[in-house]
Amino acid sequence: MKLKLSIWRQSEGNSTGGFVDYQLDEVSEHMSFLEMLDVLNEDLLDKGDEPVAFDHDCREGICGSCAMTINGRPHGPRQGTTACQLHMRSFNDGDHITVEPFRAKSFPVVRDLVTNRSSLDRIIQSGGYIGVRTGQAQDANALPVSKKVADLAMDAAACIGCGACVAACPNASAMLFMGAKMSQLNILPQGKPQRQARALDMVAQHDEEGFGACTNHYECEAACPKSISVKFISYMNREHLKASIASPSEP
Repeated sequence: MKLKLSIWRQSEGNSTGGFVDYQLDEVSEHMSFLEMLDVLNEDLLDKGDEPVAFDHDCREGICGSCAMTINGRPHGPRQGTTACQLHMRSFNDGDHITVEPFRAKSFPVVRDLVTNRSSLDRIIQSGGYIGVRTGQAQDANALPVSKKVADLAMDAAACIGCGACVAACPNASAMLFMGAKMSQLNILPQGKPQRQARALDMVAQHDEEGFGACTNHYECEAACPKSISVKFISYMNREHLKASIASPSEP
């Protein structure tokens, strides 16, 4: 398979970047997208050129590190698939593929396809955890949780925090990420004691980081590699409203 690649190259965050074209003539359809980039980098190293910098870790679609935009879509053309699990059989011989980093003010470019997404970590640090000492693990039946609630919490917990929702949203909103992380904790018994503080603190940190507001484009759900539902945004909004009423700000 022959491919033309236009890849965003930027030596550092403060420098001016631009697209650089590359040609690959022997790409196997069985390669993953990241393996294809590895082949490109080997060719660049052989020529004495700088390889393309990109994030990766597990290469199994569970860590969210492979955050890149492929032909204008975060993680590429296949729905419910991370870039590392996207295979080259999803493309055709002779295709022109454009690869660039996630675009958002809150995700500054570090180098080439690498962005700093620590703003999502700071949202978690603000309240996306359970701070109560629970001791050793209890027996599975010691704390009754209905199957409906457990399934809903697991659906929310599927979020891998890659930031594709932010890159896809025209407002660069992280509300799908935040809604999933908040819902995962707030709907379970262990998370309920801190639910009000969690809702207020996480939303406040989201806004402080410069993410935009949700205006119901649903691009986030379409781009999410784990198909997280926008229903968690609605749940988060209700949690935040109730917390705001229960804990009004001081004059």
